Amino acid sequence: MSPLLVREDREYLLARGDTLETDLGVLEVPADADPGETVETHLGEAFTVRALRGPDLFNHFERTGAPMMPRDIGLVVGHTGAGRGDRVLDAGTGTGVLAAYLGRCGADVTTYERDPEFADVARENMRLAGVTDRVEVRTGDLTEAVDDLGWFDVLTLDTQDAPAVVARAPDLLTDGGYVAVYSPFVEATREAVRAAREAGLGEVESLETIQREMDFDERGSRPSTAGVGHTGYLTFARRTSATHR
Repeated sequence: MSPLLVREDREYLLARGDTLETDLGVLEVPADADPGETVETHLGEAFTVRALRGPDLFNHFERTGAPMMPRDIGLVVGHTGAGRGDRVLDAGTGTGVLAAYLGRCGADVTTYERDPEFADVARENMRLAGVTDRVEVRTGDLTEAVDDLGWFDVLTLDTQDAPAVVARAPDLLTDGGYVAVYSPFVEATREAVRAAREAGLGEVESLETIQREMDFDERGSRPSTAGVGHTGYLTFARRTSATHR
């Protein structure tokens, strides 16, 4: 995995053995650089080697669109309990942020991306995240493959045709398994809820993700007026023993 070199308010993502020319001098990353070490440019300016964590991957992945935000990923993990040993089926890979996070949680992820170029970028991002042994990026349409996939513990969807896949959730999820659907639009969320109910899934709920940063100064404290608090809608549902197949 590539090391992250940081110094105050700047950071660079480099592979071991790489060379970078900056205004602080030429930085050569040793082939055996480990997290916690200090690396100096030829001008004596120091950078610290840091191990990549989830937020670093979110910031440095090559993007093919708007990735799911960490706040949404946290809800997916928290509400589905996805973790080590789980089999996760994901559709709408995109940049691959969600798949990478789930892989780093220890889950085995099979993710589908229709666009071949996007899928290639996601594969490279999985390499950067160090999860190629846990995340398989497949090029194709999940709706055309559901009959041959077997069983999964968690189903995560970030696609326009998510309701069609939700309708097949009873054929994909183990007993007690969860489906999580992300959408930036409330109309698509309503369709996902309808599909979940018609499929006989239980514990159906939808959440809007809103998060506000706080500002603190000498005048007082209040939520920040900058930025957008809303990111999207998440729908969760569960396959129970009463779910029909």
